[in-house]
Amino acid sequence: MVILRYLVILVSYVGLGLGYLPGLRMNRATIALVGAALLIALGLLDLSTAWRAIDYKTLIFLFGMMIISANLTASGFFRLAVDYTIRNIHSPLGLLIVLTFGSGILSALFLNDTIALILTPLVISVTQLLNLNPIPYLLALAGATNLGSVATLSGNPQNILIGSFSGISYLDFAKALTPLALIGLVIQVAWLWWLYPEVRSLHPYLKVEPPHYRIFKPLLIKSLLITAGLLVAFLIGIPTAEATLIAAGLLLITRRIKPERILKKVDWDLLVMFCGLFILTEGVLKLGSLQWFSGFVHDPLSILGVTVLLSNLVSNVPAVLLLHHLIPHPDTQTWLLLAAASTLAGNLTLLGSVANLIVAEAVAKEGYRLTFREHLRFGLPLTIVTVVLSYFWIY
Repeated sequence: MVILRYLVILVSYVGLGLGYLPGLRMNRATIALVGAALLIALGLLDLSTAWRAIDYKTLIFLFGMMIISANLTASGFFRLAVDYTIRNIHSPLGLLIVLTFGSGILSALFLNDTIALILTPLVISVTQLLNLNPIPYLLALAGATNLGSVATLSGNPQNILIGSFSGISYLDFAKALTPLALIGLVIQVAWLWWLYPEVRSLHPYLKVEPPHYRIFKPLLIKSLLITAGLLVAFLIGIPTAEATLIAAGLLLITRRIKPERILKKVDWDLLVMFCGLFILTEGVLKLGSLQWFSGFVHDPLSILGVTVLLSNLVSNVPAVLLLHHLIPHPDTQTWLLLAAASTLAGNLTLLGSVANLIVAEAVAKEGYRLTFREHLRFGLPLTIVTVVLSYFWIY
């Protein structure tokens, strides 16, 4: 029985790292959920223990941010931002800089995977319209969504988890890591400038008319006002889960848009995966498997190395769920290091973050190819530099 329990956990984490299980039609959400169900079936956990293992505040925060992003998308906010870019940025280098910092800032405010999902098709259409090689710009998008999301608790799922576990306020987190995110974005622009000579040009490209799109002005104004109010609530210290749920609730009061249109944009797979992961982690604790990790996690440098390694083996969210039990609760610096390392590690390989995979899959549908090697050439040096910088910045 004990061997079976270990086997379930091992297969579940391998599947989470790969994103699938060979021969089966399963994604990360179903792998986590099935793994959790099997641990209950094998008697390691009972249903009430599994239910208590789920951090409801994290799920509420994620759900609320998805509702806000869906409303901004439906209002035309992101297309408006792209239209502004095309009309006002007149060179390949200018487009690279604006795309990097624009997607980085948006990823700090909203979930990075959501920004990657929304902006990838828009970036492809813009580069095709301007007759530019899309690969450096898509690498910029993938890298910037990871780098920018370092800055805040709302930037990515693992930061949301760390905020819930550590009790660090939104403002304190942002004060500590926003400068690191901005420096990382500057480094990324410089690195892409070096790697791709075609993006260095300051010569204006041919003027083109952006594609037509609709703006729902009342919804846009309402969404922006409520989002601004939410950010103020974060800054003055209102608990993030409560503030996000209230903002989402206000946005769902509408006469203009069908609720199905918003709710179908919620990433239910991600929410289900989180539930399964919380239960899997509880199973790991019950088996005492974390004692093996504790031998490697004894100082900041070792935490940094183990976090980067685990984030690329099993993905950053499972890595944080495994490692957070080993972090001393009042040790703010170590929590910040865990947040920075788990996020920046996402740039290491094409498989390092969901944002990278979103970009790669979207490129393939348009007939382009972003290879593992091409991404590694970009991501490996960037990750090494930014991870080392994060250590010195925090300590």
